Amino acid sequence: MENPRALIGALIFIGLVLGANFIMYAIARGAVRSNKMGFWEMFGRSLKTSTSKKDDSMDELRRRIKDLERDKKEDNRISDK
Repeated sequence: MENPRALIGALIFIGLVLGANFIMYAIARGAVRSNKMGFWEMFGRSLKTSTSKKDDSMDELRRRIKDLERDKKEDNRISDK
């Protein structure tokens, strides 16, 4: 070993990674177990909610673009007169 500090640093880093993985495993396991559902059912529900939020935001964006285009056309008609 050339530097004992490097070994200590590597051990601390490995401990942090393992600790973070253990905490994430516990959180995921608790989320699945809390609703008394299977893993795949919970996974499917999580995917559905995320896509519906995206669809809502895209619909809102489309409405805003339509409104802006309509306002632009009205402004062009008024300036043409």
